[in-house]
Amino acid sequence: MKPINLEDRLIQFSVDIILMCNKIEKSFTSEHLAKQLIRSATSSVLNYGEARSGESTNDFLHKMKICLKELRESFINLKIQKGADLIADVDLLNKLLNENDELISIFVASIKTASIKK
Repeated sequence: MKPINLEDRLIQFSVDIILMCNKIEKSFTSEHLAKQLIRSATSSVLNYGEARSGESTNDFLHKMKICLKELRESFINLKIQKGADLIADVDLLNKLLNENDELISIFVASIKTASIKK
């Protein structure tokens, strides 16, 4: 996958997360998890932008690992919200879980490839 295509997917993932979170109920739990989810989802794409400008292979790998960490956090957050029935649009939630899982797989593979070339 080309870097710009991955960036576009990460941006769309973040946008979809933001739009979904804007529709949640206004309970303490929902708002707490939604705010954290927005932070982790958007952090993944922002750090990917930095990774693409890495000053060295080590710098690139470090930022890619941060992206992966944030994507894993987002995935767990979505699973918590699903388990607690905090998101009404189950189809959208499942779509986001699937996309999140695919993004995690892409980052795992990219980090392995870059580590071998190091």
